[in-house]
Order: sequence, then C-alpha cells, then structure tokens
Amino acid sequence: MAGFSTELVLATGYAAFLAIIAFVLELIARRMHQRTRGLSTVGFTYHPDRDVWSCPRDQHLFPVFSDRQRGKIVYRAPASVCNACPSKAACTDSNTGRVVERLENESVESGMLRFHRVFSFTLLLLSGLIVAIEFFRTHASQPRTVLAVMFLILFSLALRLSSTIRFSTPEAQASALKEHQESNSAATPEHTSFDRS
Repeated sequence: MAGFSTELVLATGYAAFLAIIAFVLELIARRMHQRTRGLSTVGFTYHPDRDVWSCPRDQHLFPVFSDRQRGKIVYRAPASVCNACPSKAACTDSNTGRVVERLENESVESGMLRFHRVFSFTLLLLSGLIVAIEFFRTHASQPRTVLAVMFLILFSLALRLSSTIRFSTPEAQASALKEHQESNSAATPEHTSFDRS
C-alpha cells in the first residue's frame, strides 16, 4: 500500500486500540452505574410526587433525615410495620425499620460514572491527537484521507461523550447548591430530621 509506512500503520492502529478501549470502558461504566443504582432499592418504588418509597408489600418509607449539602435523603419504614411483616427476614435485619437512601446530585455512583467517562474521553482525545500528528507528518494523499476520516470519527465520539460529562468549577457547584437549597425552601437547614412517630 503506497504511502502507508509501518510507523503510520502502528500509530493509527494504536489510536484505534485506544478508541476501542474508551468505548468498552464507557459500556462497562454505564452498565455498572445502572446495576449499582438499583441494588439497594430492588423491588422498591420511589414516588416523587409524595416523596416516599413503597416496598414490595406496598408499605411506605418516609423521609427521616436530609443532608442538603451532600444531597442525601434517608427514608425509613415504621418499625412496627417492618417487624410485623412476613418478608422482614429477606428485607432487613433492623428492628427500627427498613432504610433506603436517595442520593441527589453527586452520588458516589454518578461520581464513579463521571470518572470513567472522563477517562474514556481522555483516551479518545489521546487517540485523536495521535491521528492528528500522523496527519501532519504524512504527505501522501491516500493515508491523509484515511487519517482525516478517522479523526472526524474520533472527534464526533469525543464530542458526544463530552456532552454527557458535566465539567464544573467549585464556584459553579456552590452556585448550583445554593439554587437547589433556595428552590426547596429558604429556611431549610443543611441537616433536617423528620419526626414520623
């Protein structure tokens, strides 16, 4: 193949390999995120209109604690209901009622997903950089065409992936947190306990 040097083939092969790894990491991260998100709430349904969870036995878990700074809300079923339930042994070993946590904004799972997405994005950028360097080093038209097409594909993948990553500064995070707190209630403290006796 005229114009395709060994160095060019190796560099583009390596770039393609990095792009494939980025794609596989993204698939794995997405799958793991979906899986871990549902583990603690399997069989439970969240009702955002009432801000309660319902268990498979159609009993309700009510908010008992809220940490606005961490975006965490803890829901608990009444102890009397759980202790009398025939499914208690399979559901919880707590005598104070089943607990479910709902993490808003920056949960551990979404943080891990974002980490993997940024890693995949970085691999795509590195792959695109390799292809761009080879494009400028090569003077034959046929290899340049192949490199240009490859670069456009990598660029579109990186652009698509970057749209799912929220890059934010500490100032933007503080502003978003402030807006979130103001929208919920102006007098809500950072930690709220709900008494549901």
